[in-house]
Amino acid sequence: MLFILRFFYLKLKYIITGNVWYNITGFILLDKFRSFEKIIGCNIYHPRYYLKALTHRSFLETNGNMDSSNERLEYLGDAVVDLIVGKYLFNKFPNEDEGFLTKTRSMLVNKSALFDAAERINLEDYLLVSENFSKALPDGSKTVLSDAYEAIVGAIYLDKGLKKAEKFLMKSLLEPSFEITGYLNDNNYKSQLLEYAQKRRLENLEYNVIKEEGPQHKKLFTVQVKINNEILGTGNGKNKRSAEQVAAKNALQKIKNA
Repeated sequence: MLFILRFFYLKLKYIITGNVWYNITGFILLDKFRSFEKIIGCNIYHPRYYLKALTHRSFLETNGNMDSSNERLEYLGDAVVDLIVGKYLFNKFPNEDEGFLTKTRSMLVNKSALFDAAERINLEDYLLVSENFSKALPDGSKTVLSDAYEAIVGAIYLDKGLKKAEKFLMKSLLEPSFEITGYLNDNNYKSQLLEYAQKRRLENLEYNVIKEEGPQHKKLFTVQVKINNEILGTGNGKNKRSAEQVAAKNALQKIKNA
């Protein structure tokens, strides 16, 4: 009963203020509004924040009532995520140094981790994008959904405060990340190899493309990594960056087995 009363209060508020929220097709449904509140774990009192957080810039092209996308809220949410994750790691690992905390935070707040969090809450079902863009969404969904996730955090912070934003992050990002074995492994093998070389004062770390195969739209690159002209690893990939990562991974494995 309280939910229904609050829903009609918000609808009346829209009628009086002209706030765009309930005239968006798909969001006018009471069930969808209720399910979105369950996802974020709190009652919504300022719908405009969430509408903005869910609005991709492509949606503005076909909807004259909207004047801005979720990019500003994404900026705010990014800062809130960094603060909450930083505090969480500071308390969880009291004996670890700044380097460990910084590296772990970067793994928790990168695009892939935020995309996984967005998928856990089925954020794509609520995202407002243009019809044309939605057809191409699978190809660029990682960036779009991770940005929208940060925007949602910003919206919760503005609407309900830091505690509610922290609770949302704990449930959708932090707790699941630490439950998955190996989730926080450092997969940036180039960075690991560079760190290895620097610690041992080794110079002339270089990556060279030694082969390119296949047509322009489907190339396969082979990259070789050397330290002081010694070949340590070779890797293949669909682009130079991924091939370099594989080469670095193989180099680290060779070093480990030496």
